[in-house]
Amino acid sequence: MFHRFRQRSYEPEHLDRGDYTPEEYEGCLRELRRVNRFLGDERALRVALFDEIARLPQRTISVLDVGAGSGHLLRVLVQWGRAHGRRVRAVGVELNARAARAIADESRRFAEIAAVRADARALPFADGVFDYAISSLFLHHFDEAEIIRVLNEMARVARCVVAIDLHRHWLAYYAYVVIGRLFLRNRLVREDGALSIRRGFRRDELLALARASHLERVAVCARFPFRLVLRASGETLG
Repeated sequence: MFHRFRQRSYEPEHLDRGDYTPEEYEGCLRELRRVNRFLGDERALRVALFDEIARLPQRTISVLDVGAGSGHLLRVLVQWGRAHGRRVRAVGVELNARAARAIADESRRFAEIAAVRADARALPFADGVFDYAISSLFLHHFDEAEIIRVLNEMARVARCVVAIDLHRHWLAYYAYVVIGRLFLRNRLVREDGALSIRRGFRRDELLALARASHLERVAVCARFPFRLVLRASGETLG
């Protein structure tokens, strides 16, 4: 039973294959909002970034969220900045047109947030224009060669890279399967969520990918619940 977790799965998720209806996708976005209230990565982001940003001398901080989904983490960042005397200039990147629209639609109260439709493997930004490039539950959608390209691009456009993703663990998988059967109604959230865990990482795997991307000052730490946080300097390419 446990051997299936020794290696990453490369089975594509429904969202990667595109084998869903528009109604299923809209339902997926709605249900993900509920799931993220309990299992989202806001806690991991706060630990990884907020204290550091509070110590920075500049009052304006620029953040790029690669694979931003509906832009939830960007809104968390902007709200925190407003409460702590920091202006967060935030950009969310999504390749999916509907997701890019969702960032704009759900961030209408946040003039600090912009949405850009683009490929994470070829970001349409100049070198070093952001203070931070972040991603959340995004890298596991790619194979290793593509992950290196994404990390290289994040490092190219930002001074610091923070990537939050799933810790591949049998307990996380089976707990999610049980919770999914009991509480999740949307097929995409239920099935893709379980598969995402099997596509996730061990700590040494994520470290190896960061080093293969020639990132500097790399660290990977574990955060509850079953999250890994990769943090590295982005000042490597030039």
